[in-house]
Amino acid sequence: MNQRIAHIALVVSDYDEAIDFYTRKLHFDLIEDTRLSETKRWVLVAPQGQGSDGCRLLLAQAATKEQKSRVGNQTGGRVFLFMHTDDFTRDYQNLLDQEIRIVREPSVEAYGTVAVFEDLYGNLWDLIEPIKL
Repeated sequence: MNQRIAHIALVVSDYDEAIDFYTRKLHFDLIEDTRLSETKRWVLVAPQGQGSDGCRLLLAQAATKEQKSRVGNQTGGRVFLFMHTDDFTRDYQNLLDQEIRIVREPSVEAYGTVAVFEDLYGNLWDLIEPIKL
């Protein structure tokens, strides 16, 4: 059996502001932006250098009242997404330079160096440089 998670849907308020945040502030690549209807688009972003078979974020604009209530709180306040990096110092400095809110300052843990930050809607992310074995 060969399975993998291809995309994770992230409910957003607005396609364009989300694309701007992820591509300009986090330096993700815009993989696809296809209009499906008058109000719906298929928008995929991914961290640079991830390769073609890595998991991507599907930016899904909230369309209903219930979906809008989930923007920024898809996991009830827990860390939602975990981004590994090969250079914690570089990427943490980028978060500071882009004035992205740091929720928990860097710390060294058994698994690596980690800090928690918020995306533009308040979803929590771990930035992690795993310990090299």
